[in-house]
Parts: sequence; structure tokens; C-alpha cells
Amino acid sequence: MDRISSVERKTHETDVQITLNLDGGENRDIQTGIPFFDHMLTLFAVHGFLDLSVKAAGDIEVDFHHTVEDVGIVLGDTLDQALGDRIGIARYGHAVTPMDETLTDVAVDLSKRPFLVFNVPDVNGWTCGLTPSLTREFFRSFVNHGGLNLHVNVRYGENDHHIIESVFKAAGRAIHQAAALDPRIKGVRSSKGSL
Repeated sequence: MDRISSVERKTHETDVQITLNLDGGENRDIQTGIPFFDHMLTLFAVHGFLDLSVKAAGDIEVDFHHTVEDVGIVLGDTLDQALGDRIGIARYGHAVTPMDETLTDVAVDLSKRPFLVFNVPDVNGWTCGLTPSLTREFFRSFVNHGGLNLHVNVRYGENDHHIIESVFKAAGRAIHQAAALDPRIKGVRSSKGSL
């Protein structure tokens, strides 16, 4: 069963095209016009064992918000489509990921009930290209369109780059675990028989 999806979204502010393969892991081509965001999406794909192609053009001369938010929307849509009916998936995933002085805990439920918890410590002088509020907007869009419950808790950290990097790595790892197929699961993993 192929778990691959491609979605395109065009607005007056952005043009985003994403292809996602949940069972890949070797192929990545990410171009958003925001180098640090490209780096984070690459880490998300590498640690999530995902093939990921992202082509995004947006009004980054205004600011990064529209591009980051719309990439989250389209990535969520591709994840939702690639998961299909979600039959046979583990559903839950959890990853604790260190990055030097930073430690991040991410838990996910691919429940089709979107909810985001996003706890990131305040540090002085965010310079890495993605502030906590912008990163939160990316994950909020991703969660709402992907149908997942995502809890991001940075336990501690001081360096802005390390904090955001640990978040993206942990999210990729947790989603890989939750999206994994388990032959013991014959339907969806729910006592109700439906998500």
C-alpha cells in the first residue's frame, strides 16, 4: 500500500506544493525561500523517515508568516491524505530528543481530533529565523489540517537554534512512530471502532 500524497495550495500570498511519502526516508527537496525553515523541515523528514518535497513561494519580503503557516496547512493536508483511513497505524507516538543543552518531549495522537499544546521557554534574542510564535503557527496549521493531537514540551534549553531544532526532530520521530503500520491492528486503534 502506497502512503504517498501530493497537495498544492495557491493564494494571493503563497504558492505551496508538497509531496509526502510516509514510507520513504531518503529523498528530500525542500525550498521555501527561508533557509532555516528549509533546514528544520529537512530534519523533520530525516528523523521521521519521510520522503518530502516542498516548493513554496511566498511574500517573504513582507515577513515569513504567510509562507510558514501555509506550508503547515499543506503539510497537514498531505499527511492526512497519506494516512488515508488510518487503518492499521499505531496511532500514538512519543519522542524525547536532546540537542546539546536542550531537551524536547513530543507526543502525538493521529486521532483526527486536532489539538496543539506548545510549551517553549523564553530566551533572549531569537535569531535563528523561526521565533516560538512563528513555529507555533506552523504546528497549529499542521495539526488542524493533519488531524492530529500534538503536545510539544521543551523541558529546558537556552539556545534558540537548538530549541527549534529539537522540536522539529522530536516531532518527526513521534509522527513516524504513530504512523507506523502494525499487523496486529486490523481496523483503527480505537475501542469505539472509529476515530
